[in-house]
Amino acid sequence: MAAMRTGWLLVRHEVRLLASLALWVARRTHGTGGGRAFGYAGGQGAMMAGFGFVCLVETVAMSVLLRDWPTVHAAVLFLDLYTIVFVVALHASSVVRPHVLDADRGSLRIRRYVHVDLCVPLERIASVRRELRMTHERAEGELDVEVGSQTSITLVLTEPVTHVTFLGRRHAVRVVRFHADDADGLVRALGRARV
Repeated sequence: MAAMRTGWLLVRHEVRLLASLALWVARRTHGTGGGRAFGYAGGQGAMMAGFGFVCLVETVAMSVLLRDWPTVHAAVLFLDLYTIVFVVALHASSVVRPHVLDADRGSLRIRRYVHVDLCVPLERIASVRRELRMTHERAEGELDVEVGSQTSITLVLTEPVTHVTFLGRRHAVRVVRFHADDADGLVRALGRARV
C-alpha cells in the first residue's frame, strides 16, 4: 500500500513538472489568479543552465562510449535525454510557480518548484523581516524553503500552519524562511497587506 502511494506521488510529481514545462513554453503561470506574483528563480537560473549543460555533455560522452553496444546505448540515451528534460522542467516549474500574495483572500502562498506549496493566512503572521541566510539547520517547527542554498525573508507566525512534505508527511511550522528575488518588495507588500 505504501509503495503504491509513493509510486503515485512520483508519477504526479513528473506530470506536474511536465505541465510546468508546457506553461513555461506558453509563458503562463500557475495559481497566481488575482494575487501578486513574486519570483524566486532568478538566483538559480545560471546554476540550472550549468547543470543542464553538464547533462548534455554527459549525454554526448556516453553516446560515444557506448556506440558499440546498441541496446545499452539506447537505454542510457533515453535516461540521459530524460534527465535533460527533467532539469529544464525543474527550472520551468520555479518560473511558472512563483510566490503569490493575495491580499483579497488574505493569504501568502510560498512555493518552490512543485515540491513546496504552503499557504499562510496573513492574520497568522506575527512578524516579517528581510533576513539573508546562507546556512540552515533543521529545527522543529521551522521550514526553510531554500533557493540556491539561501533564504531572504523570515516569517514568524502567531500559530502554526501545516506543511505537507513531498511524500505526504505533515509538519506544523511556526517559522518560515524563504527566498524571493525582490525580497524588499515582498516584505513591503506584506506590510501593506497585513494593515
